[in-house]
Amino acid sequence: MSNGKRALRLGIAGPVGTGKSSSIANICTALADEFRIGVITNDIYTDEDARFLKAAGVLPEERIRAVETGACPHTAIRDDVSMNLLAVEALEEDFDPLDIVLVESGGDNLTATFSPALVDAQLFVLDVAGGGDVARKGGPGIGRADLLVINKIDLGVHVDVDVEQMLADAKEARDGQPVLGVSRKIPETVEALAAWVREVHARFVKGDHTPVDPGPMAPHFHADETGEGGGYMHTHDEGEAAHSH
Repeated sequence: MSNGKRALRLGIAGPVGTGKSSSIANICTALADEFRIGVITNDIYTDEDARFLKAAGVLPEERIRAVETGACPHTAIRDDVSMNLLAVEALEEDFDPLDIVLVESGGDNLTATFSPALVDAQLFVLDVAGGGDVARKGGPGIGRADLLVINKIDLGVHVDVDVEQMLADAKEARDGQPVLGVSRKIPETVEALAAWVREVHARFVKGDHTPVDPGPMAPHFHADETGEGGGYMHTHDEGEAAHSH
């Protein structure tokens, strides 16, 4: 199903534990018979997410590769994407043709966004277990990613979260942009996620898809693990210093 050009590059971001890797597994399982898919995972110091996906058997192992960023997760998807871009290009070259390359961010906070220089579209993953109020807190990832996934909706009853209210809050925060509630245990929700990916790929092939930049991350605080109460403010706005203490 190659379009004779490079693959569609789809970014998956979200906080730690929300189910970014399981979302990739859902996409691969649903679409592996229709598309040739490759995956690039990002972790600071490990390749654990890549190993998870390989163990799950969602794709041939050689089409799943890990990037160890060695720095803030968002740095490698927003500020300096060269490490990821080289990994994506190498994967496409080795397995030409690929139709879709999924790029998973390392776990980050609510403001993480991909640079449009790296991906053509991006989805942001929250999970019900993280709290029903998270979606309405907003931020560029929640508000302006191409798709917001509210993951693990089957857990709502177990963690006292009103899933329908969380979905409504998410839709309000996104001004009508698409929101999907997903659970790997509810097949129709996984199919809805797959259908969204199909739609984006179809527009990409036709040349009708234009990457949209959700905007830079807001200034945020990084705790210093070497000292109690220490840390520094960090900003990614153009024209500002990389770190403000």
